[in-house]
Amino acid sequence: MEADPIREYELMMTRRQFFGRARLGVGTAALAGLMGPAFGAGPNQGATHHKPRAKRVIYLFMTGGPSQHDLWDYKPKMKELAGKELPAYIRDGQRVTGMSKGVLKVMPSEYSFTQYENHDRGVWVSELLPHTAKVVKDLCVIHSVHTEAINHDPGITYIQTGSQIPGRPSLGAWLSYGLGSENSDLPSYVVMHSMGIEQSTTLFGRLWGSGFMPSNHRGVIFRGGEDPVLYLKNPKGVSRSHRRHQLDALAAINQEYYRDFGDPGILARLEQHEMAYRMQAAVPELMDLDQEPDSTWKLYGEKARTPGTFEACCLNARRLAERGVRNIQIFHRGWDQHDNLRTELPAQCKHVDRGCMALITDLKRRGLLEDTLVVWGGEFGRTAYTQGEYGSDMYGRDHHPRCFTMWMAGGGVKAGITYGQTDEFGYNITDRDGNPLVREHQPSKHHFTPGAVHIHDLNATILHLLGIDHTKLTYRYQGRDFRLTDVHGHVVHDLIV
Repeated sequence: MEADPIREYELMMTRRQFFGRARLGVGTAALAGLMGPAFGAGPNQGATHHKPRAKRVIYLFMTGGPSQHDLWDYKPKMKELAGKELPAYIRDGQRVTGMSKGVLKVMPSEYSFTQYENHDRGVWVSELLPHTAKVVKDLCVIHSVHTEAINHDPGITYIQTGSQIPGRPSLGAWLSYGLGSENSDLPSYVVMHSMGIEQSTTLFGRLWGSGFMPSNHRGVIFRGGEDPVLYLKNPKGVSRSHRRHQLDALAAINQEYYRDFGDPGILARLEQHEMAYRMQAAVPELMDLDQEPDSTWKLYGEKARTPGTFEACCLNARRLAERGVRNIQIFHRGWDQHDNLRTELPAQCKHVDRGCMALITDLKRRGLLEDTLVVWGGEFGRTAYTQGEYGSDMYGRDHHPRCFTMWMAGGGVKAGITYGQTDEFGYNITDRDGNPLVREHQPSKHHFTPGAVHIHDLNATILHLLGIDHTKLTYRYQGRDFRLTDVHGHVVHDLIV
């Protein structure tokens, strides 16, 4: 049967597109707006809800769940019950993963800790993080982060998008939508993957995706190696002027399509084409590390000269921050130590320890730390009990969402403090008297509990530091106003200067 062009047009014209087209008028005006810096912006792009403390965020995401017991949350009393069953009143019937079977035997950390004094209670740091310990006076260490997700995929998706179910925009996409970029030649959201010792944890594009938002808010991957951005270079025989003519012709064709169909995806693709054209000139200069002085290499170390290392990613993050990129995210895999923790965890720490220290130090000495928020952490923590035979070399820790440690620095957060505390087994969040604050049966994500930081609270606080009221940054989709924190989340003002 021959297609009816009128019926095809009706099927492709959604109600939103119809009213959008009626509001915009001819497509020429839409295309003119497209080429401006505010294309695809949220209703408040460039105009924050309140005075921001930070202009940008660098998120160091440790995929797999770093062990707070062996890095940050010092629990010496666990040694008294080493190898014995975790007391029933501590677990209190809370669920465990299917990987935790039989008797749950307490496993104290093998590593020594040092307390770095300050005006609060002091920050304990493991011997596995000697470089990070040098900048502990700049860190706000949060021991009481918690989540409902107990497995990796929903856990990572939850903390990155605000939902355990895939399909929502990522934190970086929300920031791109709400704030845009300070540099029209670079994306507002850049993602890097650093090399780790073990890459089994899968990372899906939805973690930096735009979900139901226009695709120009999706994170742009910067890779290690000769080609940091795929397909950015012109093919042989195609000059920059040829590319400009091609894009102009493509824009004219797509203008006609947009005028006919009103599909906002057309404008998003056009903006991506224009961004890629501008990046052809901006990215080579950005990635040219030879211009860095000797002091930079002394700080980051020689590993920073190798593309794809965590140190190299941190150096590139500083360079991106200098150039006005709003959200920079480094994913580092390999923190899922169910066994062989004794070997793998120290190796993982060596991968990231110097880079974290160098990034904080570099930002601070360049005057960037005060308006750059740095966040470090994973999707959940690890258990106080061991997996594998207690006392053997092949031991590890299972997933633990009830409490885990993250840290933030710069961007308006208090420095050199700890926030929140856990019981003597690092199993539950408690008040200063040791009474549990959060249990699974409590609606903790709906009602803010001082001392406990749900991941919705964490994201609300990140947005607040960037000048955004998390309850007001919304995107209408399928008849509903969505936001990063869904219908939850509270700003943790105790973390803010």
